[in-house]
Amino acid sequence: MGTVLGCIADDFTGASDLAGLLARSGYKVNLRIGTPASPPENTAAFEVIALKSRTSPVDQAVTEAGAALAWLQKAGATRFFWKYCSTFDSTDKGNIGPVAEALMADLNTDQTIYCPAFPENGRSVFMGNLFVGELPLAESPMKDHPLTPMRDSNLMRLLAPQTTRPIGLANRHCVAQGYNSLQTRLNELKKDGIAHVVIDAVTNDDLLTIAEACRNMPLMTGGSAVAMPLPALYAADGLLSEDTETRSTPFIEGGMIVLSGSCSSMTRKQVAAFSRKADCFQLSPLDLADSGPQQARDWLASRSKTSTPMIYATAEPDEVRLAQEKLGVEKAGEIIESAFAQLAIDARNHGRRRFVIAGGETSGAVVKALGVSELTIGDEIAPGVPWTYTTSNGQDIALALKSGNFGAESFFSDAFSKLDS
Repeated sequence: MGTVLGCIADDFTGASDLAGLLARSGYKVNLRIGTPASPPENTAAFEVIALKSRTSPVDQAVTEAGAALAWLQKAGATRFFWKYCSTFDSTDKGNIGPVAEALMADLNTDQTIYCPAFPENGRSVFMGNLFVGELPLAESPMKDHPLTPMRDSNLMRLLAPQTTRPIGLANRHCVAQGYNSLQTRLNELKKDGIAHVVIDAVTNDDLLTIAEACRNMPLMTGGSAVAMPLPALYAADGLLSEDTETRSTPFIEGGMIVLSGSCSSMTRKQVAAFSRKADCFQLSPLDLADSGPQQARDWLASRSKTSTPMIYATAEPDEVRLAQEKLGVEKAGEIIESAFAQLAIDARNHGRRRFVIAGGETSGAVVKALGVSELTIGDEIAPGVPWTYTTSNGQDIALALKSGNFGAESFFSDAFSKLDS
């Protein structure tokens, strides 16, 4: 049996998040880094392609998503999922809406849904407004995101400048009445020419209702959590055979390291907590611009193989803004990513095989530097953050790719404890 669901994610941590929730079903999930150059082979029922397109130019993001879609279609998928961040990270230009519209056109479908809710991680949508915990998105720490500051909480207003077709809402009252009610609402909106439908969700039961109502749509879009019920629904529909491959978890030996580039509120707390027990080195984009990463490389080389060092660029918003003002937003980010890429290679060459990476951009830089093209999904450390397994330069390695605000304050310690359990 070929691929049942083909997924496209706009960054590497988001792809890992989605793959981890799908893997809760017990079925094998393949996570591919970028669209493979070769034709599909050895595919799983659930294929996830990780792009690094969240902040790319719109045309580039659309082109990359189209190539991923074409590969997934060749793998046999007839249902597709466009995954973006549960905090709807985007700008007025995109890339959430433009990619969704392009995929809709390629699939010849006239309606899709948007649901970034992830109740287990405190993300909910009510009356079309996205909440982070008890705060509206625009009042949460996301308002100060260095690349995609979110200054509006209303998803319909956020989508409006990104799309060319009408936007509507299926609110919580509709969802609470069950999937038949939601299907009726979607059909009514379709008759009215509404192409883009934001759907409220505040509980996992809401997500199940949405998945039940939308599972046969050619395209669904959202955060990872709304896709979580799909494997069980597909199995009930007879789309997954009894011999569909299930996942297995290898054991990886070797040294450990934390590389943290995220500047989110939670990652700052996680860095502070882990710094009390780990050898630490802080990267500064201003220092890196002046003298490069050699000091950090020398520091890492001097660490004991049995230690668990942490190298981080995580900083307070004012520090981030200062660096961006002096270097420019794009250059500041590139300098940090380049340093982490080199340090990841050094860590691997020093015998470190278990990596915890915090931040989408950092994860993308590290995964590319290590030459990773495919990841096998393992157990979750926290909701939406699994361990993943792959090879780099002939060595078996484990990677945990963490979105900025995911996990508890003890996440870095929790990750290594989980791996050794």
